[in-house]
Amino acid sequence: MKFKFSTLLLITSLLAPFAAKAQTPADSFLKNGSLAEANDAGDWPKHWARPKVGGSYEKEGNIHFIRLTQTTPDELVMLYQEIRIPDGTKAIEFTWKQRVTDLKVGDSPWFDARIILDLVDANREKVAGSPGAQYSRGTKGWESKRTAFLVPPGARYIKFMPCLFRAKAGTFDLTDFAMRPTDTQELEEAAAKRDAELKAKYVPPEEPNKAKWPKELKVVGNKLIDSDGKEVWLQGVNAGGLETIPQDSQPVKSTVVAIDDWKANCVRVPIKEEFWYGKSPYQKDGGKQYREFIDQIITLAANRGAYVVIDLHRFRAPKQEHADFWKDFAAVYKDHPAVLFDLFNEPHGISWEVWKNGGFVGEKTGTDESAFLTEEEKKKNQGFESVGMQALINAVRSTGAKNIVIAGGLTWCNDLSGIVNGYALEDKTGNGIMYSWHTYNWHGGWAKILPVAEKYPIFLGEVGADIKKMDFIPHAQQEDPYTFIPDMLGFIQKYHINWTGWCFHPRATPVMISDWSYTPTPFWGVFAKEALAGKQFEMKRMR
Repeated sequence: MKFKFSTLLLITSLLAPFAAKAQTPADSFLKNGSLAEANDAGDWPKHWARPKVGGSYEKEGNIHFIRLTQTTPDELVMLYQEIRIPDGTKAIEFTWKQRVTDLKVGDSPWFDARIILDLVDANREKVAGSPGAQYSRGTKGWESKRTAFLVPPGARYIKFMPCLFRAKAGTFDLTDFAMRPTDTQELEEAAAKRDAELKAKYVPPEEPNKAKWPKELKVVGNKLIDSDGKEVWLQGVNAGGLETIPQDSQPVKSTVVAIDDWKANCVRVPIKEEFWYGKSPYQKDGGKQYREFIDQIITLAANRGAYVVIDLHRFRAPKQEHADFWKDFAAVYKDHPAVLFDLFNEPHGISWEVWKNGGFVGEKTGTDESAFLTEEEKKKNQGFESVGMQALINAVRSTGAKNIVIAGGLTWCNDLSGIVNGYALEDKTGNGIMYSWHTYNWHGGWAKILPVAEKYPIFLGEVGADIKKMDFIPHAQQEDPYTFIPDMLGFIQKYHINWTGWCFHPRATPVMISDWSYTPTPFWGVFAKEALAGKQFEMKRMR
């Protein structure tokens, strides 16, 4: 599970818990940023224009604030203010406090609570380099916020527009606004770093070079054997990003870095079928660019002699739409020697019978590890007929594709017990099945997969640990990465388990890298990179 997306001049954003109300700083060029002064009627703060709808002036203790309320679904509720930029200002720091409550996002993902900052010239025309929007989908009480941005040449005014941008419901409380000139050095350095990262992100496309492609794999017993009869042990990373943002080209670069620099021979690429078909609001090309990214990743990996696991990054139980996707995808990459199909990311909350053969998927009960999913996504994951994992294999094989398929177990892919208890899948016409296991530093029971590993090849598709603890799991259950990771790598090596670490992305925890320079994190990435380079680890204690 994940806890997961041109150069932007909006450089920094800092979130901290709300403390006592501070007075507006003396150097702020905003009038009455604390909102403490009411007008003559006493119902609205001085110097601030009132929204046409949904605005009210509130007080809690010594905190005065403006409240924006979504009284009518899909309506724009906006506080608008034009702010003069002091002459000679080259950079601005903006601080404020906010509270977002009971927000329900509108029909598009960006219909939420946000503060839009547009920079305009003397003629009120928008100038290039405006910092854009600071958005939120909910807060835990009051939160302090900060952002800083460079002022482009010609900018004279800031159009300051906090709003509930066509949300379905919610309230947006705001106070303690302050804008002040700030030093440009940090922002310019950050912009230069981002420019360098963008340039480094580009990977020139390559034509397929089949002479360098890896050999086709088959399952023989509990091993992967190539067409030369040699055993292949898959080891690598998850190049995350395309499961979240369809226009994210970073996984293309990540694939090359993982193989060339980290010595991975396998890259798992999480994707979504809706992006493949171009159904995201962010896509206007029917999915063409997204499909090109995936094809580029496959070619780059294959040209380097490595394998790609395409992971359909969905949860709960397979639906007919997932079988339809695999039929389409398999037809494109039928028998490509470098491509393996990870059929369904993390099944959970169903029986082994439904897992294999399909059936009704009802309301989820028990521990909820889906904190990263939206409420809408959670609702879609209940109250439907599943087609089952066998149907996904059948969809692939109906195209004539023989590529190895990977089937994840239950309990978020952590339980494979059903495989040796009557629920193994059938593959009569292909190159075989691997069974996928996911485990993190709050899971135990490593030995429970060994009976399965004696009969079938295991693919540990997600593994990792982070010093940042997950709030949906009791913190005491989450082991220190510095003890978990070396022992887990020792376990992997002892039993020759195929694996890809989660995640080769600095914002998808557990993080293997700390930035887009691919600096390995000391608690996870360093160990993984060493293991991929051949360092041997000792498992000192079984979990």
